[in-house]
Amino acid sequence: MKLYNQKEHQEQVSFGQAVRQGLGRNQGLFFPSELPQFSDIDALLEMDFVTRSSKILSAFIGDELSEETVSQMVDSAFQFPAPINKVKDGVYALELFHGPTLAFKDFGGRFMAQSLAAVTADSESDITILTATSGDTGAAVAHAFYGMDNIKVVILYPKGKISPLQEKMFCTLGKNITTVAVNGTFDDCQALVKQAFDDAELRKEVGLNSANSINISRLMAQICYYFEAVAQLPKAEREQLVISVPSGNFGNLTAGLLAKSLGLPVKRFIAATNENDTVPRYLQTGEWSPKVTVPTISNAMDVSQPNNWPRIEELCQLKGWGLNELGYGAVTDEQTAETLKQMNEEGYLCEPHGAIAYRILNEQLNDGETGLFLCTAHPAKFKEVVDEILDKDIPLPAPLAKHNAMELLSLERDNDFEAVKAVLRSVQ
Repeated sequence: MKLYNQKEHQEQVSFGQAVRQGLGRNQGLFFPSELPQFSDIDALLEMDFVTRSSKILSAFIGDELSEETVSQMVDSAFQFPAPINKVKDGVYALELFHGPTLAFKDFGGRFMAQSLAAVTADSESDITILTATSGDTGAAVAHAFYGMDNIKVVILYPKGKISPLQEKMFCTLGKNITTVAVNGTFDDCQALVKQAFDDAELRKEVGLNSANSINISRLMAQICYYFEAVAQLPKAEREQLVISVPSGNFGNLTAGLLAKSLGLPVKRFIAATNENDTVPRYLQTGEWSPKVTVPTISNAMDVSQPNNWPRIEELCQLKGWGLNELGYGAVTDEQTAETLKQMNEEGYLCEPHGAIAYRILNEQLNDGETGLFLCTAHPAKFKEVVDEILDKDIPLPAPLAKHNAMELLSLERDNDFEAVKAVLRSVQ
Protein backbone atom coordinates (compact mmCIF):
# COMPACT_ATOMS: atom_id res chain seq x y z
CA MET A 1 0.00 0.00 0.00
CA LYS A 2 1.17 3.51 -0.79
CA LEU A 3 1.11 6.36 1.66
CA TYR A 4 1.03 10.02 0.72
CA ASN A 5 2.44 13.15 2.30
CA GLN A 6 -0.52 15.17 3.59
CA LYS A 7 1.23 18.45 2.77
CA GLU A 8 2.54 17.39 -0.65
CA HIS A 9 0.27 14.71 -2.08
CA GLN A 10 2.60 14.03 -4.98
CA GLU A 11 5.12 12.52 -2.54
CA GLN A 12 3.95 8.91 -2.34
CA VAL A 13 5.96 6.24 -0.55
CA SER A 14 5.83 2.58 0.39
CA PHE A 15 5.29 1.40 3.96
CA GLY A 16 9.03 0.73 4.26
CA GLN A 17 9.92 4.22 3.07
CA ALA A 18 7.40 5.79 5.45
CA VAL A 19 8.85 3.84 8.38
CA ARG A 20 12.41 4.80 7.44
CA GLN A 21 11.65 8.49 6.78
CA GLY A 22 9.17 9.17 9.57
CA LEU A 23 8.15 12.51 8.03
CA GLY A 24 7.67 13.60 4.44
CA ARG A 25 8.82 16.82 2.79
CA ASN A 26 7.85 20.06 4.50
CA GLN A 27 7.24 18.09 7.73
CA GLY A 28 4.24 16.40 6.14
CA LEU A 29 2.65 13.38 7.83
CA PHE A 30 2.21 10.18 5.86
CA PHE A 31 -1.33 8.85 5.45
CA PRO A 32 -2.63 5.64 3.77
CA SER A 33 -3.74 6.18 0.18
CA GLU A 34 -6.45 3.55 0.73
CA LEU A 35 -8.40 2.73 3.87
CA PRO A 36 -9.08 -1.01 4.05
CA GLN A 37 -12.36 -2.31 5.44
CA PHE A 38 -13.29 -5.67 6.92
CA SER A 39 -16.66 -7.11 5.95
CA ASP A 40 -16.93 -9.65 8.80
CA ILE A 41 -16.00 -7.84 11.99
CA ASP A 42 -17.54 -10.56 14.18
CA ALA A 43 -15.18 -13.16 12.70
CA LEU A 44 -12.25 -10.82 13.29
CA LEU A 45 -13.26 -10.29 16.91
CA GLU A 46 -13.34 -14.05 17.48
CA MET A 47 -9.61 -14.34 16.70
CA ASP A 48 -6.86 -14.16 19.31
CA PHE A 49 -5.01 -10.84 19.75
CA VAL A 50 -1.91 -11.69 17.68
CA THR A 51 -3.78 -13.36 14.80
CA ARG A 52 -6.31 -10.53 14.55
CA SER A 53 -3.62 -7.84 14.81
CA SER A 54 -1.59 -9.52 12.05
CA LYS A 55 -4.59 -9.42 9.73
CA ILE A 56 -5.30 -5.77 10.51
CA LEU A 57 -1.71 -4.69 9.94
CA SER A 58 -1.31 -6.80 6.79
CA ALA A 59 -4.37 -5.04 5.36
CA PHE A 60 -2.52 -1.73 5.68
CA ILE A 61 0.93 -2.94 4.67
CA GLY A 62 -0.25 -4.95 1.65
CA ASP A 63 2.09 -7.31 -0.17
CA GLU A 64 5.23 -5.34 0.70
CA LEU A 65 5.78 -7.72 3.63
CA SER A 66 4.41 -11.26 3.64
CA GLU A 67 1.62 -12.16 6.07
CA GLU A 68 4.04 -14.59 7.70
CA THR A 69 6.57 -11.79 8.26
CA VAL A 70 3.92 -9.46 9.68
CA SER A 71 2.69 -12.23 11.96
CA GLN A 72 6.22 -12.77 13.28
CA MET A 73 6.61 -9.02 13.84
CA VAL A 74 3.34 -8.82 15.78
CA ASP A 75 4.15 -11.94 17.78
CA SER A 76 7.48 -10.40 18.83
CA ALA A 77 5.99 -6.98 19.58
CA PHE A 78 2.76 -7.89 21.39
CA GLN A 79 4.02 -10.25 24.08
CA PHE A 80 1.73 -8.84 26.78
CA PRO A 81 -2.04 -8.45 27.14
CA ALA A 82 -4.39 -5.48 26.82
CA PRO A 83 -7.16 -6.49 29.24
CA ILE A 84 -10.37 -4.64 30.01
CA ASN A 85 -11.43 -4.21 33.62
CA LYS A 86 -14.98 -3.46 34.71
CA VAL A 87 -14.97 -0.34 36.89
CA LYS A 88 -18.73 -0.13 37.38
CA ASP A 89 -21.86 -1.18 35.50
CA GLY A 90 -21.51 -0.20 31.86
CA VAL A 91 -18.03 1.32 32.21
CA TYR A 92 -14.78 -0.47 31.46
CA ALA A 93 -11.08 0.42 31.61
CA LEU A 94 -8.80 -0.70 28.79
CA GLU A 95 -5.52 -1.33 30.60
CA LEU A 96 -2.59 -0.65 28.28
CA PHE A 97 0.16 -0.72 30.89
CA HIS A 98 1.08 -4.40 31.04
CA GLY A 99 4.12 -4.12 28.75
CA PRO A 100 7.79 -3.79 29.72
CA THR A 101 7.69 -0.02 30.35
CA LEU A 102 4.19 -0.04 31.86
CA ALA A 103 2.60 2.30 29.28
CA PHE A 104 0.50 2.05 26.13
CA LYS A 105 3.42 3.16 23.99
CA ASP A 106 5.01 -0.27 24.36
CA PHE A 107 2.68 -1.50 21.61
CA GLY A 108 3.70 1.14 19.08
CA GLY A 109 7.36 1.32 20.08
CA ARG A 110 7.95 -2.41 19.86
CA PHE A 111 6.06 -2.79 16.56
CA MET A 112 8.02 0.09 15.08
CA ALA A 113 11.27 -1.60 16.12
CA GLN A 114 10.14 -4.78 14.37
CA SER A 115 9.04 -2.79 11.31
CA LEU A 116 12.30 -0.91 11.03
CA ALA A 117 14.29 -4.12 11.38
CA ALA A 118 12.19 -5.74 8.62
CA VAL A 119 12.46 -2.89 6.11
CA THR A 120 16.19 -2.25 6.68
CA ALA A 121 17.30 -5.88 6.84
CA ASP A 122 19.45 -5.54 3.71
CA SER A 123 20.84 -2.11 4.55
CA GLU A 124 24.31 -1.52 5.97
CA SER A 125 23.62 2.14 6.79
CA ASP A 126 23.27 3.25 10.39
CA ILE A 127 20.03 4.85 11.52
CA THR A 128 19.63 7.57 14.14
CA ILE A 129 16.18 7.76 15.71
CA LEU A 130 15.35 11.20 17.08
CA THR A 131 12.18 11.54 19.09
CA ALA A 132 10.57 13.86 21.62
CA THR A 133 8.68 12.61 24.65
CA SER A 134 6.29 14.07 27.17
CA GLY A 135 6.90 11.05 29.39
CA ASP A 136 6.05 7.56 28.14
CA THR A 137 7.18 7.55 24.49
CA GLY A 138 10.79 7.84 25.64
CA ALA A 139 10.71 4.67 27.72
CA ALA A 140 8.82 2.62 25.12
CA VAL A 141 11.15 3.64 22.29
CA ALA A 142 14.33 3.31 24.34
CA HIS A 143 13.49 -0.19 25.52
CA ALA A 144 12.22 -1.31 22.10
CA PHE A 145 15.47 -0.31 20.36
CA TYR A 146 17.93 -0.92 23.21
CA GLY A 147 20.97 -2.86 22.03
CA MET A 148 19.85 -3.08 18.38
CA ASP A 149 22.70 -3.11 15.87
CA ASN A 150 23.18 -0.08 13.59
CA ILE A 151 20.50 1.97 15.38
CA LYS A 152 21.24 4.95 17.62
CA VAL A 153 18.44 6.58 19.60
CA VAL A 154 18.36 10.21 20.79
CA ILE A 155 15.42 11.22 22.97
CA LEU A 156 14.55 14.82 23.87
CA TYR A 157 12.36 15.56 26.89
CA PRO A 158 11.42 18.71 28.84
CA LYS A 159 13.64 18.98 31.91
CA GLY A 160 11.68 18.78 35.16
CA LYS A 161 8.37 18.29 33.38
CA ILE A 162 8.05 14.50 33.41
CA SER A 163 7.65 12.35 36.49
CA PRO A 164 10.88 11.17 38.17
CA LEU A 165 9.96 7.53 37.58
CA GLN A 166 9.16 8.17 33.91
CA GLU A 167 12.62 9.74 33.60
CA LYS A 168 14.33 6.82 35.31
CA MET A 169 12.70 4.31 32.95
CA PHE A 170 14.56 5.55 29.88
CA CYS A 171 17.41 7.79 31.07
CA THR A 172 19.35 5.00 32.79
CA LEU A 173 20.03 2.66 29.86
CA GLY A 174 23.12 3.99 28.06
CA LYS A 175 24.65 1.96 25.19
CA ASN A 176 22.86 3.08 21.99
CA ILE A 177 20.34 5.25 23.89
CA THR A 178 21.16 8.96 24.46
CA THR A 179 18.71 11.10 26.41
CA VAL A 180 18.67 14.90 26.48
CA ALA A 181 16.88 17.01 29.09
CA VAL A 182 15.90 20.21 27.25
CA ASN A 183 15.33 23.45 29.11
CA GLY A 184 11.86 24.02 27.67
CA THR A 185 8.47 22.40 27.09
CA PHE A 186 7.48 19.26 25.19
CA ASP A 187 6.33 21.49 22.32
CA ASP A 188 9.87 22.93 22.22
CA CYS A 189 11.29 19.39 22.03
CA GLN A 190 8.84 18.51 19.27
CA ALA A 191 9.82 21.66 17.35
CA LEU A 192 13.51 20.71 17.60
CA VAL A 193 12.73 17.28 16.14
CA LYS A 194 10.89 18.89 13.22
CA GLN A 195 13.75 21.33 12.70
CA ALA A 196 16.20 18.43 12.48
CA PHE A 197 14.04 16.73 9.85
CA ASP A 198 13.98 19.95 7.84
CA ASP A 199 17.80 19.97 7.72
CA ALA A 200 18.40 17.81 4.64
CA GLU A 201 22.16 17.69 5.13
CA LEU A 202 21.89 16.56 8.76
CA ARG A 203 19.14 14.10 7.92
CA LYS A 204 21.34 12.38 5.37
CA GLU A 205 24.52 12.61 7.47
CA VAL A 206 23.11 10.78 10.52
CA GLY A 207 20.37 8.68 8.82
CA LEU A 208 17.61 10.46 10.70
CA ASN A 209 14.34 8.75 11.60
CA SER A 210 11.60 9.52 14.12
CA ALA A 211 9.78 7.23 16.53
CA ASN A 212 7.10 9.67 17.64
CA SER A 213 3.51 8.78 16.83
CA ILE A 214 4.15 10.72 13.62
CA ASN A 215 5.77 7.45 12.43
CA ILE A 216 3.01 5.51 10.73
CA SER A 217 4.14 2.11 12.05
CA ARG A 218 3.57 3.20 15.66
CA LEU A 219 0.17 4.56 14.84
CA MET A 220 -0.91 1.42 13.00
CA ALA A 221 0.05 -0.79 15.95
CA GLN A 222 -2.25 1.19 18.22
CA ILE A 223 -5.28 0.35 16.07
CA CYS A 224 -5.02 -3.25 17.24
CA TYR A 225 -5.81 -2.78 20.92
CA TYR A 226 -9.12 -1.08 20.15
CA PHE A 227 -10.23 -4.30 18.46
CA GLU A 228 -8.88 -6.28 21.41
CA ALA A 229 -10.97 -4.19 23.82
CA VAL A 230 -14.19 -4.67 21.88
CA ALA A 231 -13.49 -8.41 21.53
CA GLN A 232 -13.49 -8.70 25.34
CA LEU A 233 -16.78 -6.85 25.83
CA PRO A 234 -20.00 -8.83 26.21
CA LYS A 235 -21.67 -8.85 22.79
CA ALA A 236 -24.71 -7.02 24.17
CA GLU A 237 -22.50 -4.08 25.13
CA ARG A 238 -20.71 -3.62 21.81
CA GLU A 239 -23.40 -1.82 19.85
CA GLN A 240 -23.64 1.46 21.78
CA LEU A 241 -19.96 1.86 22.60
CA VAL A 242 -18.43 5.23 23.54
CA ILE A 243 -14.65 5.41 23.95
CA SER A 244 -12.92 8.18 25.90
CA VAL A 245 -9.27 8.75 24.97
CA PRO A 246 -6.82 10.75 27.11
CA SER A 247 -5.22 12.95 24.48
CA GLY A 248 -1.95 14.86 24.22
CA ASN A 249 -0.32 14.40 20.82
CA PHE A 250 -3.54 12.74 19.56
CA GLY A 251 -1.95 9.59 18.15
CA ASN A 252 -4.16 7.39 20.30
CA LEU A 253 -7.38 9.00 19.12
CA THR A 254 -6.16 8.84 15.51
CA ALA A 255 -5.64 5.09 15.90
CA GLY A 256 -9.10 4.69 17.39
CA LEU A 257 -10.73 6.50 14.49
CA LEU A 258 -8.73 4.36 12.04
CA ALA A 259 -10.10 1.30 13.86
CA LYS A 260 -13.60 2.67 13.34
CA SER A 261 -12.85 3.22 9.64
CA LEU A 262 -11.98 -0.48 9.37
CA GLY A 263 -15.45 -1.32 10.62
CA LEU A 264 -15.05 -1.53 14.40
CA PRO A 265 -18.45 -0.71 15.94
CA VAL A 266 -17.84 2.48 17.93
CA LYS A 267 -20.73 4.91 18.35
CA ARG A 268 -18.48 7.87 19.14
CA PHE A 269 -15.13 8.90 20.55
CA ILE A 270 -14.35 11.51 23.18
CA ALA A 271 -11.14 13.57 23.07
CA ALA A 272 -10.24 14.12 26.72
CA THR A 273 -7.49 16.65 27.53
CA ASN A 274 -6.09 18.45 30.53
CA GLU A 275 -5.75 22.23 30.68
CA ASN A 276 -3.73 22.16 27.45
CA ASP A 277 -7.03 22.27 25.62
CA THR A 278 -6.23 23.40 22.06
CA VAL A 279 -8.45 20.74 20.47
CA PRO A 280 -11.51 21.08 22.76
CA ARG A 281 -11.46 24.85 22.18
CA TYR A 282 -11.08 24.28 18.43
CA LEU A 283 -14.02 21.86 18.34
CA GLN A 284 -16.10 24.37 20.28
CA THR A 285 -15.18 27.56 18.40
CA GLY A 286 -13.68 26.48 15.08
CA GLU A 287 -10.56 28.53 15.85
CA TRP A 288 -7.14 26.87 16.12
CA SER A 289 -5.35 28.93 18.77
CA PRO A 290 -2.68 27.06 20.74
CA LYS A 291 -1.66 28.67 24.01
CA VAL A 292 1.63 28.33 25.86
CA THR A 293 1.84 24.81 27.30
CA VAL A 294 1.15 24.67 31.03
CA PRO A 295 2.52 21.91 33.31
CA THR A 296 -0.09 19.61 34.88
CA ILE A 297 -0.17 16.41 36.94
CA SER A 298 -1.11 14.58 33.71
CA ASN A 299 2.20 15.58 32.13
CA ALA A 300 2.15 13.13 29.19
CA MET A 301 -0.74 15.25 27.84
CA ASP A 302 1.03 18.59 28.26
CA VAL A 303 0.92 19.31 24.52
CA SER A 304 -0.49 22.48 22.98
CA GLN A 305 0.26 21.75 19.32
CA PRO A 306 -0.65 18.08 18.79
CA ASN A 307 1.18 16.59 15.83
CA ASN A 308 -1.44 14.03 14.87
CA TRP A 309 -4.44 16.34 14.62
CA PRO A 310 -4.03 16.81 10.84
CA ARG A 311 -4.42 13.05 10.41
CA ILE A 312 -7.73 13.16 12.29
CA GLU A 313 -9.03 15.95 10.07
CA GLU A 314 -7.87 14.06 6.97
CA LEU A 315 -9.57 10.85 8.06
CA CYS A 316 -12.83 12.58 8.96
CA GLN A 317 -12.87 14.33 5.59
CA LEU A 318 -12.23 11.09 3.70
CA LYS A 319 -14.93 9.21 5.62
CA GLY A 320 -17.45 12.04 5.55
CA TRP A 321 -17.47 12.26 9.34
CA GLY A 322 -18.15 15.64 10.89
CA LEU A 323 -15.77 16.85 13.57
CA ASN A 324 -18.90 17.74 15.51
CA GLU A 325 -19.42 13.98 16.00
CA LEU A 326 -16.41 13.93 18.35
CA GLY A 327 -17.05 14.40 22.03
CA TYR A 328 -14.52 16.54 23.88
CA GLY A 329 -13.68 18.01 27.23
CA ALA A 330 -10.85 19.46 29.30
CA VAL A 331 -10.13 18.78 32.97
CA THR A 332 -8.23 20.83 35.57
CA ASP A 333 -5.69 19.35 38.00
CA GLU A 334 -8.15 19.87 40.85
CA GLN A 335 -10.85 17.94 38.99
CA THR A 336 -8.35 15.22 38.11
CA ALA A 337 -7.48 14.77 41.79
CA GLU A 338 -11.19 14.64 42.72
CA THR A 339 -11.74 11.94 40.10
CA LEU A 340 -8.78 9.86 41.27
CA LYS A 341 -10.29 9.87 44.78
CA GLN A 342 -13.72 8.93 43.43
CA MET A 343 -12.29 6.05 41.39
CA ASN A 344 -10.32 4.82 44.40
CA GLU A 345 -13.51 4.81 46.48
CA GLU A 346 -15.17 2.80 43.71
CA GLY A 347 -12.36 0.26 44.04
CA TYR A 348 -10.24 1.15 41.01
CA LEU A 349 -6.71 2.52 41.35
CA CYS A 350 -5.91 4.82 38.44
CA GLU A 351 -3.49 7.63 37.50
CA PRO A 352 -4.13 11.18 36.21
CA HIS A 353 -4.41 10.48 32.45
CA GLY A 354 -6.90 7.64 32.82
CA ALA A 355 -8.82 9.66 35.42
CA ILE A 356 -9.31 12.50 32.94
CA ALA A 357 -10.73 10.11 30.33
CA TYR A 358 -12.97 8.51 32.98
CA ARG A 359 -14.33 11.84 34.22
CA ILE A 360 -15.35 13.15 30.80
CA LEU A 361 -16.76 9.76 29.82
CA ASN A 362 -19.04 9.80 32.87
CA GLU A 363 -20.15 13.34 32.10
CA GLN A 364 -21.10 12.50 28.52
CA LEU A 365 -22.31 8.87 28.65
CA ASN A 366 -26.02 8.49 27.88
CA ASP A 367 -28.49 5.88 29.07
CA GLY A 368 -28.12 2.60 27.19
CA GLU A 369 -24.52 3.30 26.15
CA THR A 370 -21.44 1.36 27.20
CA GLY A 371 -18.36 3.36 28.16
CA LEU A 372 -14.71 2.44 27.68
CA PHE A 373 -11.81 4.63 28.76
CA LEU A 374 -8.11 4.13 28.13
CA CYS A 375 -5.67 3.66 31.00
CA THR A 376 -2.42 4.57 29.34
CA ALA A 377 0.10 4.02 32.17
CA HIS A 378 0.54 2.13 35.42
CA PRO A 379 -0.37 4.27 38.47
CA ALA A 380 3.10 3.70 39.91
CA LYS A 381 4.67 5.69 37.05
CA PHE A 382 3.06 8.71 38.73
CA LYS A 383 3.70 7.50 42.26
CA GLU A 384 4.47 10.91 43.80
CA VAL A 385 1.23 12.45 42.52
CA VAL A 386 -1.03 9.46 43.16
CA ASP A 387 0.42 8.78 46.63
CA GLU A 388 -0.16 12.38 47.68
CA ILE A 389 -3.72 12.57 46.36
CA LEU A 390 -4.84 9.20 47.68
CA ASP A 391 -2.63 9.13 50.79
CA LYS A 392 -1.19 5.80 49.67
CA ASP A 393 2.21 4.22 49.20
CA ILE A 394 1.92 2.43 45.86
CA PRO A 395 4.47 -0.39 45.59
CA LEU A 396 6.76 -0.16 42.58
CA PRO A 397 6.46 -2.92 39.97
CA ALA A 398 9.76 -4.70 39.30
CA PRO A 399 10.71 -2.74 36.13
CA LEU A 400 10.26 0.59 37.91
CA ALA A 401 12.06 -0.53 41.05
CA LYS A 402 15.02 -1.72 38.97
CA HIS A 403 15.44 1.54 37.05
CA ASN A 404 14.68 3.74 40.03
CA ALA A 405 17.84 2.44 41.67
CA MET A 406 19.98 3.29 38.63
CA GLU A 407 21.91 6.48 37.86
CA LEU A 408 20.50 9.07 35.46
CA LEU A 409 22.65 9.37 32.33
CA SER A 410 20.94 12.32 30.63
CA LEU A 411 22.65 15.27 29.02
CA GLU A 412 21.19 18.73 29.67
CA ARG A 413 20.87 21.21 26.82
CA ASP A 414 19.17 24.55 26.17
CA ASN A 415 16.29 24.83 23.73
CA ASP A 416 18.73 25.36 20.87
CA PHE A 417 18.89 23.52 17.56
CA GLU A 418 22.66 23.80 17.21
CA ALA A 419 23.08 22.09 20.58
CA VAL A 420 20.80 19.23 19.50
CA LYS A 421 22.59 18.95 16.17
CA ALA A 422 25.91 18.58 18.02
CA VAL A 423 24.46 15.75 20.11
CA LEU A 424 23.20 13.94 17.00
CA ARG A 425 26.64 14.13 15.42
CA SER A 426 28.41 13.06 18.61
CA VAL A 427 26.57 9.73 18.90
CA GLN A 428 27.68 8.52 15.47
